[in-house]
Amino acid sequence: MKILVQTEDFDLSAEVAALHAAQVGAIVSFVGTVRSDAAVTEMELEHYPGMTEKSLIQIAQQASSRWQLNDVVIIHRVGLLPGGAQIVLVAVASQHRGNAFAGCEFIMDYLKSEAPFWKKETGPDGPRWVDARSTDITALDKWQ
Repeated sequence: MKILVQTEDFDLSAEVAALHAAQVGAIVSFVGTVRSDAAVTEMELEHYPGMTEKSLIQIAQQASSRWQLNDVVIIHRVGLLPGGAQIVLVAVASQHRGNAFAGCEFIMDYLKSEAPFWKKETGPDGPRWVDARSTDITALDKWQ
């Protein structure tokens, strides 16, 4: 399991290649990016060091136990990011694709609504804090 909260960008190809070492049948990954449109020019992400990593580890462990995941990578960036920049990588490895897809989706759903990150988007109208969307919170219902 690899859990990182960092300011630096990540290399998707290198992270997925490292998961191949687990001798698995499926690897599923998700990369989230800063919106790049007229409404958003940059995003600033803040977190609470120590608490954030602990939360990510708990989410990954929950997914691993539910879907027999061989390995999990979560890399979440913090700091000031320009439009189009990579924010988050979730990659999971499993013997079977169904487990890999479900595990990846579960982790992202919980990251969006439960992980302690605070986001502020800046656009032409100035900065604004981003709240969890109701669809993000509702997405958790399917995992109960």
